[in-house]
Formats: sequence, structure tokens, C-alpha cells
Amino acid sequence: MPIRFQQHPGLVVYLTAGDNGLHADAAHIRPGDLSVTRDIALAAIDAGTDVIELGVPFSDPMADGPVIQRASERALRAGTRLQQVIDLTAELRAARPQAGILLFSYLNPILRYGMRRFADAAAAAGADGVLLTDMIVEEAGDYLAEMKRTGLSPVFLAAPTSPDARLEDIAAHSAGFIYAISRTGITGKQQQLAADAAALVERIRRWTQLPVAVGFGISNADHVAQVGRFADAAVIGSAIVELIERSTPEEAPGSVARFIEGLRQPQLVQAL
Repeated sequence: MPIRFQQHPGLVVYLTAGDNGLHADAAHIRPGDLSVTRDIALAAIDAGTDVIELGVPFSDPMADGPVIQRASERALRAGTRLQQVIDLTAELRAARPQAGILLFSYLNPILRYGMRRFADAAAAAGADGVLLTDMIVEEAGDYLAEMKRTGLSPVFLAAPTSPDARLEDIAAHSAGFIYAISRTGITGKQQQLAADAAALVERIRRWTQLPVAVGFGISNADHVAQVGRFADAAVIGSAIVELIERSTPEEAPGSVARFIEGLRQPQLVQAL
């Protein structure tokens, strides 16, 4: 089943679970304590986020730029592990039943945890779906079987360089939504939205009626408005993570909420 976006364009917000920013006082945050991420996620949902992507920190996040790389390093140093992220999923599901929740990870932590065990745990926690950054659809047989068995929606990345045959395969095996990468390369804020994004979404729509979310480089209200002209949702990652990085744990939920509210009001974003 597709993930339902309650507004247009929908908003998907990525958080690195366990990242408490540069100004966290380690003496007051226990190892593996994800309460700051929980508070940020709840604030983001209440501010108008449709889907929260809970990022599992990984030591070699090769698809991510320096902002999310630093966040992963901080989260790992704080003791964040996959089990805590799954536990946080259950907390968020109980607190905000209407929210979309996607577990976002590289493949290695899942394999270490156990694919079948992970699928069972994620489903039991109330996750809607899973996005494995480095899982390609051509090698996803076992993964897709576990997603189908547990009712989780697999979300795949589609790039502007993907040939039509691969896009068709991605469309055939995706659920929830399809994540269209606006440009090749790594994650990170950009001044302008890549011209390839609209063309990629048009190509994807040849083979699916699933919602299409556009990410990589989206960082302000103008970008979100542009995405809304040709796609169903915008994915905001590095801009949010960078905001958390420069906020204290106490400030971060409010700062994130104001940023998200401002994504539909450009004058508010410019004032932040």
C-alpha cells in the first residue's frame, strides 16, 4: 500500500537517530538514549511532516555528504544502535499513530542484526516501510520476500542516470513511494534544484501510480514549491540535520518545527 501524504506536496523529513548535535552535554544524555531524536521527530510531525525517515547511523555512509556523515559519527559515539532505533519507532507509532515512519539504513547493520529478525522487529514496532540506501533492486530478492512477509513497504532510490529498464524494475518492486534522487552524487544542501528532477519523475510515472518523493539537495521553501509542481512529496535531510547540529538538544525540537512550518512560508525560512 502507498504511504499517504496528507498535503501537497507532502514532506518527508530525515533524522539521524541518536544525533544530539554539537552542543549536547554527554554527562546528561545516557548512551543509547534517543529521547532527543524522539522529541525532534514529534515536533516535526506536529509541524506538518507526513513521513519521518529514521536514519540508522552507520560508520561508512557512502551516499551521504559531510553533514549527515558527522551526524552518524556523533550518533555512533553516543551509543546508538539499530535496536534503539527500532524501539524509537514503536514510541513514535504509539505517540503519533497517523504519521508515516520509514526506517532508513545501509545494508550492513541490517545483515548484522539479521534480515528476518529485522523485518519482524520493524513490523512489530509499527514501521510503514524500509529504505536501504545501498540495496539495489536487482539483488533484493531475499529482502523483498521479508518485506512482503511482514507487510512492510520497500522504498527504492531512482536516479537520473537509471536506464528505463531499471526504473521499470524499481517501480514493479516498490511500495509506499518511490524516492527520486534529484541529482547524482551525495546528499547535501544545494542552492538550486537540479533540472533532472522533473524529467526523472516523468519517466518514473510511466510505470507506476505510487507517489514519488524527490530528495537530495532540497533545503528551502522555494525548492519544496518547485517539487510540488511535478512530484508528490519533497524529502528534507541535510538542512534539518545541519539545524540540529548547531542547536542545543533543548532548542532542536522547536528549531526544527519552525523550519518545517516555514517550508510552506518562504518569508519564515529566510528569517531563520
